Amino acid sequence: MGLRVLHVLLLPLVLVGAYAYAGAASGSYYAPAPDLVAAAFVELWFSERLFTDVLPSLARLLTGFTVAAVLGVGLGVLLGLSPRTRALLEPVLEFLRAVPPPVLVPLMILLAGIDDSMKVMVIVSGCVWPVLLNTVEGVRAVDPVLADTARCYGVTGATRLRVLVLRSAAPQIMAGLRLALALAIILMVISEMFASSSGLGFAIVQFQRSFAIPEMWAGMVLLGLIGFTLSALFELVEGRVLGWYRGLRAAHRGG
Repeated sequence: MGLRVLHVLLLPLVLVGAYAYAGAASGSYYAPAPDLVAAAFVELWFSERLFTDVLPSLARLLTGFTVAAVLGVGLGVLLGLSPRTRALLEPVLEFLRAVPPPVLVPLMILLAGIDDSMKVMVIVSGCVWPVLLNTVEGVRAVDPVLADTARCYGVTGATRLRVLVLRSAAPQIMAGLRLALALAIILMVISEMFASSSGLGFAIVQFQRSFAIPEMWAGMVLLGLIGFTLSALFELVEGRVLGWYRGLRAAHRGG
C-alpha cells in the first residue's frame, strides 16, 4: 500500500518541486510559490464557493456526461445492428462530428439561453461522439460464431441485446466513455467561460481578468484534482464491468 501511494505521489511532488524552484529563480508574478497557491486553494474552495462554483460545475459535468452516454450507446447500438440505418445517417453524423463543440456555444446560447441547459448541451455535443463511434465498432465486432450460437439457442430480443451484444461491445463502450469523461471536463470549463455567472470556468476567467494569479492557479489545481478523482472512480467502475474481460485476457496471455 505504501509503495502504491509513493508511486502515485512521486511524480506530482517532483513537478511541484521543479515548479517551486523555477518560480523562485524567475521571480515572476505569474508563477506564484506553491504555498501561496495552497493558501488560495484552501481559502477559495473550503468556503461558500464550494456551493456556488464547484458543485454546480460538477452537476453540469455529470448531467452532460450521463446524457451523452445514454445517447451514444443507444444510437451506437442501433447503427451497429442496422447497416442500412448506418449508411443512411453516416453522412449527417460525420458532418456533425466535424464541427468543434466550442464553435456551437453561440448557437447553444440562442437555442437554450445562458442557463445550465446551454452548458449541458455543449458537454453533450462533444462527449456523445467517442461513445457513439466506439459503440458502433464494438457492436459490429461481435463474434459471428457467438451470434450464430445465440440464434441457434433461441436467444433473441432484449436478452440477446443484453447478454451478447452489449457484453461483447462493453470493452469498446468503456473506452469511449473514458474519452468522453476527459472531454466533459474540458467542455464544462469552456461552456462556463461564456455568458456565465458561476462555475469553475467562470471563476478562473474572473481571477485571470482581475490578476488574482494565486487564485487562478488554485482553480486550475482543483480542475486537475477533479479530473484525477473522476478518472480513478471510472477505473473502479470499469474494473467491475470488465472484470470478466480482463480475466479472459489474462488467461489467454498465461496460455
